[in-house]
Amino acid sequence: MSTEQTPQQTPAADEPNPLERRVDLVVTMANVDAAAKKRLQGMAKTAKLPGFRPGKVPMKLMEQNFGAQARSEALGDEIEKVLNEHLQKEQLRVAGRPRIEPKAVEGDAQPSELSFAAIFEVYPEVTMGDLSALQFKRGTLTVGDEEVQKTIDVLRRQRTRFELDEARAAEDGDRITVDFRGTIDGEAFDGGTAEGFVFMLGAGSMLPDFETASRGLKKGDEKAFDLKFPEEYHAKHLAGKTAQFTVTMHKVEKPVLPEIDAAFARALGVADGDVVKLREEVKGNLEREVKRRIQVNLKGQVLDALLENTPIAVPRALVEQEAQELAERARRDMQSRGMKTGDFKVEAEWFKSEAEHRVKIGLILSEVIKANQLYAKPEDVRAIIEEMAQSYEDPQELIDWYYADPRRLAPVEALAVENKVVDWVVNQAQTTEEAVSFEELMGREPGMGAAPQPAAA
Repeated sequence: MSTEQTPQQTPAADEPNPLERRVDLVVTMANVDAAAKKRLQGMAKTAKLPGFRPGKVPMKLMEQNFGAQARSEALGDEIEKVLNEHLQKEQLRVAGRPRIEPKAVEGDAQPSELSFAAIFEVYPEVTMGDLSALQFKRGTLTVGDEEVQKTIDVLRRQRTRFELDEARAAEDGDRITVDFRGTIDGEAFDGGTAEGFVFMLGAGSMLPDFETASRGLKKGDEKAFDLKFPEEYHAKHLAGKTAQFTVTMHKVEKPVLPEIDAAFARALGVADGDVVKLREEVKGNLEREVKRRIQVNLKGQVLDALLENTPIAVPRALVEQEAQELAERARRDMQSRGMKTGDFKVEAEWFKSEAEHRVKIGLILSEVIKANQLYAKPEDVRAIIEEMAQSYEDPQELIDWYYADPRRLAPVEALAVENKVVDWVVNQAQTTEEAVSFEELMGREPGMGAAPQPAAA
């Protein structure tokens, strides 16, 4: 993918902002006074003051107690009105909230007009580059018996049970329970000792020397060995050092995978236990997932190309707002996981780069959608929901759930629009098909999962 244009970067805070505008405007104080009086009259209908029934407070007392508030609110409304009229006249789209700076008034006399400056950012103009030179690769993969079997094998491993084998010598895939003690120059160190420690042998959760020493041990066996910590080890006080470990095997449990039979099929939701039906359902789900992942990959290429092909400055106000939202989302996520955020502050600044990326792509997509009328139609939304529903035992139940509340359709509508944008960009560019492997597309890694990690991990 090539382009002759370089994306315009959002200016740093100390650099001139090409999107910033400043306008000088005037409000007539007579209008403010009239609006304040009307506001006071409205407040008087429900105002409560000691000694007066609601709605019976004299206007003189209303002025004394609420006059400043009414004038302040009336002035704010008048400033907003004058500013909006100017923005509409000049056809300016404001990004974020304008900053209002009143101008100093000379002398003590009450002015008939109040001058102020409004400083704000405008949305940038989005000009697309030449899309015809872009090149995309659309992955292709046909789901066959081999892919179905690989998926079933993964489902089996997810349901692995372990059987104790008193005479078994530990090998990769076994779940083992050990005691270990490590010393450096005869001194114990933090994290170097554990009792009843359980881990999966061969899963890569422990350092290679530790796993090598554990292989072949049976219940009751003990083995002493040296272990050299990597130079880049996360515990700096151990990095690059050699420790002497003793490991004692207490338990070796061999993995037992479930048979592919009626019980296995029923456990996966096939009520009658029909294994053939299970394979058909797995294949159908795989085909939908393969289609989705290919589309996600293509979408990533398209978004990267749009960013690369569309120079654009981003309003600082929108970036700051997005960064604040990302920080707040991070706080909520941490709290939902039981973490306390009171001991440290999640800073919006941490998310500024991601926020800028999100705002930039949002502005570009918005322009592409508007310029080409790429809006979601009801049938587009319906098609996506029906396809998602095919992986459910009762598809209609999911469909009914979505349409029971229009708010639930919003993310589906957004997905439908994204798909339209991807299709539109791809049609403008050069696209070739490229076969991808099942493992590459699904992103599956070998191994059976991680175990807790002491210092020897």
